Amino acid sequence: MTIKIGPAGTGGSSIEGFERIKQAGLDAVEVEFVYQIWMKKDQAIKIKEANKKLKLEISIHAPYYINLASKEPHKITASKKRILDSCEIGHYLGAKYVVFHPGFYQKQDKEIIYQQIKKEIIDLKKTIKKNKWNIDLAPETTGKPSQFGDLDELIRLKKETNCHICVDFAHLKARNNGIIDYDEIMKKIKPISNVHAHFSGIEFTEKGERRHQLTQTKDIKELFKYLKKYKINVTIINESPDSFGDALKMKKLV
Repeated sequence: MTIKIGPAGTGGSSIEGFERIKQAGLDAVEVEFVYQIWMKKDQAIKIKEANKKLKLEISIHAPYYINLASKEPHKITASKKRILDSCEIGHYLGAKYVVFHPGFYQKQDKEIIYQQIKKEIIDLKKTIKKNKWNIDLAPETTGKPSQFGDLDELIRLKKETNCHICVDFAHLKARNNGIIDYDEIMKKIKPISNVHAHFSGIEFTEKGERRHQLTQTKDIKELFKYLKKYKINVTIINESPDSFGDALKMKKLV
């Protein structure tokens, strides 16, 4: 089994940033497009070329403003454009996955929302295939019960659309009011050949996630204990306020 570690952002926008991440002994980086898709095609191509030597595993986090289950059709169209624009740059960057938060229940029946998001994921994958982009979608487990994206929903989505998924362990903890059953989670993700994951500390209320926090050593050790118990191959992106420092802390504890 392998556990790869990397930060979210923190220099993942330049060749120098990638070199710094590699020199620190880290294995991966997630490029953050959370507010806008700021990277241009020529910049992505240059970084991909430099990364042939560095061999960092790259992923992208698409903009936050995504809701594939919106009641307003124009918002679904805009959401899909943000995902596809991320996929296009990701292809030229050499990224494996585009991570995104799929949508919200909006007090509607969960199965109706699931079917809507499934339909849009299938349509997105058709466009990716048509354009011959070498990248996959990775909808993420979300941190609030009001958001679509518990682990069971995403595993079902993976089976029915052949997309990938992103397992955010901190979100799962916040979503369940601080309770996290790692045995149950690991059994569910074990069939996935290479898990893409997020991790950090998390502040939450009864409504779920509030904000990411610094990653505590005891929480890292607990996660690693179960990953090793179930022999999970995983790439973990740290999303704490100090994602670079906490990724290094995680790497030392593997």
